Amino acid sequence: MRQHMMLRTEQVGNLGTNCYLLCNKDTKEAIVIDPGAQGHLIRDVLESLGMQLTAILLTHGHYDHIGGVDALKESYINVKVYASYEEREILFNEEDNLSAMLGRPCTVDADIYLHDDDRLELIGTHFRVIHTPGHTPGGLCFYSIDDEVLFSGDTLFAGSVGRTDFPGGDGEELLRSVKERLSIIPDYVKVYPGHGPSTTMEIEREENPYM
Repeated sequence: MRQHMMLRTEQVGNLGTNCYLLCNKDTKEAIVIDPGAQGHLIRDVLESLGMQLTAILLTHGHYDHIGGVDALKESYINVKVYASYEEREILFNEEDNLSAMLGRPCTVDADIYLHDDDRLELIGTHFRVIHTPGHTPGGLCFYSIDDEVLFSGDTLFAGSVGRTDFPGGDGEELLRSVKERLSIIPDYVKVYPGHGPSTTMEIEREENPYM
């Protein structure tokens, strides 16, 4: 990661979802990836770092990755939410995004819907959007080309992959995503998943049985 960039991880919610705060120390701008809960806590962390939130990126629409969006939108009125076009049904459906079963139903509408191979330029970083269906139909990975990191959501974990027994899950699609769609990512890239520790593409290619 470049010297002027900073990455901070906050584990939020009942599942300890990894919420990532990617910050540009020069411009004092930040993006948040998967604010799954405790939006006010995330806001407080951003304020303590002196950062202004400019965008929210969602790897997919399950409750433990979207639950803090509303609170952040209230605090940062002009912030844009980015998600996959193929994920709209899960974002809008309290049953499919698993929030209804907790008794705390929530939905999210993105401001900008993305497609495979879209390119984003945010806070001085270029992202390639990679559609990785399987865990959900519209799962995305965000590859920061400049900073050599991949935010993999619940597609790829250290030593494992995401579950496929939730609504919209497809095991064969997930394996294709991991083996084929992520084949473009170089070995040296560091992987930051939705749950658990970070890893690298090299380690996963050598040790992950699903790859």
